Amino acid sequence: MHLDDSIPHSHSAYADRPADPTGPDGSRRALRIGLGGPVGSGKTATVAALCRALRDQLSIAVVTNDIYTREDADFLLRSAVLPAERIQAVETGACPHTAIRDDISANLEAVEHLEATAGPLDLMLVESGGDNLTAIFSRGLVDAQIFIIDVAGGDDIPRKGGPGITTADLLVINKTDLAPHVGSDLETMATDAKRQRGERPVAFTSLTADDGVRPVADWICARLATWTAA
Repeated sequence: MHLDDSIPHSHSAYADRPADPTGPDGSRRALRIGLGGPVGSGKTATVAALCRALRDQLSIAVVTNDIYTREDADFLLRSAVLPAERIQAVETGACPHTAIRDDISANLEAVEHLEATAGPLDLMLVESGGDNLTAIFSRGLVDAQIFIIDVAGGDDIPRKGGPGITTADLLVINKTDLAPHVGSDLETMATDAKRQRGERPVAFTSLTADDGVRPVADWICARLATWTAA
């Protein structure tokens, strides 16, 4: 897995080792949030909406993952959601979950490169490439993880479970505006998600609505407040 030749590759995989919460100067580093989910669930659109909603109050950077392209990073650059120097692409060259869970070296290098060059940062968003319901992030890479599904995938998706749905710190059910058009029952999805997740939170979003990402933005701000105070 490679970023570019200007970034040294010095990390091996630390899948089970929590990331150090402090930066090089001993202060609390940026909160790292991972966003995963199936292809087409709206991960990149959610990242873009979060940047727009929070960039005036927080210092943000983004790492995107694609297998062989920079498509997600290029979308964010075209959308001008952040300055170009705050967006870094990782081309994984393998299944997306490999780069966020098994061998996190390329992503960790990208995160640390941004923290060193674009900092000080409050928030680092790490977007996985599209994957299946088993996709989870290594705690050596992120401090909390969001898993995004969408109603067009069927209202039985929460019921099917999988580590992404059951263990993510926040489950986002996206594209609620499509529910009437695809025959998905939002109440059924909410009930099944509650059964799978217990007390872990679930947010319903429609990015076509004004400030439709607000439930996710508020959740991140609450996590950041706790992170900063720790």
